[in-house]
Amino acid sequence: MPAPTNTFKQRLKAGDRLIGCWMTLADIYSAEVLGTAGFDWVVVDGEHSPNDIRSMRDQLIALEASDTHPVVRVPIGETRLIKQVLDIGAQTVLVPMVETAEQAQELVRACRYPPEGTRGVGASAARASRFGSIPDYIATADDQICLLVQVENRAGIANIDEILAVEGVDGVFIGPADLSTDMGHQGNSSAPEVEQVILATLQRIKDAGKAPGILSTKDETTALYRDGGAQFLAVGIDLLMLARATREAAAKWKT
Repeated sequence: MPAPTNTFKQRLKAGDRLIGCWMTLADIYSAEVLGTAGFDWVVVDGEHSPNDIRSMRDQLIALEASDTHPVVRVPIGETRLIKQVLDIGAQTVLVPMVETAEQAQELVRACRYPPEGTRGVGASAARASRFGSIPDYIATADDQICLLVQVENRAGIANIDEILAVEGVDGVFIGPADLSTDMGHQGNSSAPEVEQVILATLQRIKDAGKAPGILSTKDETTALYRDGGAQFLAVGIDLLMLARATREAAAKWKT
């Protein structure tokens, strides 16, 4: 029996546009709710939310009841962290702050078993192999791992062609908030200069045969990047949606 098929990776290769949402509430219950919303994918965020390996595992379990594919963002591109999230069952990993092809190559290796990679071989005790009940897991897992790297500063943009040339990188996600701040537009990812760089980079990613991705929480900007070729597109953040809806309700009825 082989490792489960990564349908998210399959659909990216097929050229499908996939609509997603960011999960930052770090809660199994809210993850289960988002799984019913109809998104193609959601990010279990380990960088800017209070997640640890156990809470990320619990959210993966909650999402199994839905067709929504979980993408786990690690806080930093370290081999030990990637090993942990793969062992708890993540098949798609998003790594922030990738600036060079050398970084990307090391991340590819972290996602693969030896001899091609450096992933620790502990599958018999891992949730990813259903605790040893998938006998061919080690032999088949590499092909089902999807690696998304996040380019979000000027250094990464300058090296984008070299990063795109790394075999094993399935997609490149542009981080608009960090990129705009690095470009001198703190808190303003809608600055025309930033949008021009993002649109040009989305096209370069697509031309290289990789999947381009981005997050936007404003409808106008979301449409801009959709039309600009973003293939995996996050259109909201759970915490911001909750904050906006609750504040609007309070303001409406307290007036």
